[in-house]
Amino acid sequence: MLVKEVRVPVATVWTDPDSVRPVDGPAAAADPDIPGWLAQMTRKQTIDLCDEKRVQTQVLFGDKVIVGSIRDGWAYVMVPAQMSAKDSRGYPGWMPAGQLTAPHAAAGGEKVMVQSKLAPFFDRHQTPVLTLSFGTFLDFLGGEGTRVKVASPSGNGYLNSEDVIFPFRRPKDTGEKIVANAMRFLDLPYLWSGMSAYGYDCSGFSYSMLRAGGYLIPRDADDQSVKGREIAKAEMKPGDLLYFAYEQGRGYVHHVGIYAGDGKMVHSPTPGKIVSLTELAGTIFEEELCTVRRYWKEN
Repeated sequence: MLVKEVRVPVATVWTDPDSVRPVDGPAAAADPDIPGWLAQMTRKQTIDLCDEKRVQTQVLFGDKVIVGSIRDGWAYVMVPAQMSAKDSRGYPGWMPAGQLTAPHAAAGGEKVMVQSKLAPFFDRHQTPVLTLSFGTFLDFLGGEGTRVKVASPSGNGYLNSEDVIFPFRRPKDTGEKIVANAMRFLDLPYLWSGMSAYGYDCSGFSYSMLRAGGYLIPRDADDQSVKGREIAKAEMKPGDLLYFAYEQGRGYVHHVGIYAGDGKMVHSPTPGKIVSLTELAGTIFEEELCTVRRYWKEN
């Protein structure tokens, strides 16, 4: 089994190498420009990522992948941290092999997580060289003034102390805290298969907010909807995940939102839309709500 590490801030995992259109060049480059990619796509081209099923998921700086094969500069990978019914080893798909590198040496287990939406990463000379996304986990090496030293796929570097938390030094998030984190992303544009602070899809949003809170859940909504603890609709609390299915809740699960309390949910709705706080009553969501799942635990 060949394990590699993502060496770029946000790597996109494609359905296959032929899924990449000319407009997707910035995302498929050895050093991808995700903001530039998103800025140059038309609304239709963004929606087509979903309608044409071109993209599968994304992975962040330092995430590990299992490489199944390499062909013409592309690696077929599985993402172990993203559980999926598609492959027991992790979420599968193709990504440019140049966006991967050999894993760096383990640093002892302590982790920091990027808590800011976006955070500068400084090299060993204290020069900013990358911008990392919310939810990036890196090995902690020590504190130096207003910065923390970390190990990374690019070698040892630094993050501003204000941009990180120590996720394993504190209790896992309550449901209320999960909602508070999610609300920070209101108005962020939807991105099909998105898993970063540049854009989330619906299940990428729930996955990322739960992972940041200390809970590792499956990647896709249909897989998430059969895990966790089932909660009666009358007993749902902030932080619970709400799942929606076609055929008035009896068909295929196609959407997930985070219950925010007071009959509302925060979610990343659909291509062309933005992360929103939505009232459930009197909407299609009320009709399609099929199950409520709780992954968070009382502290």
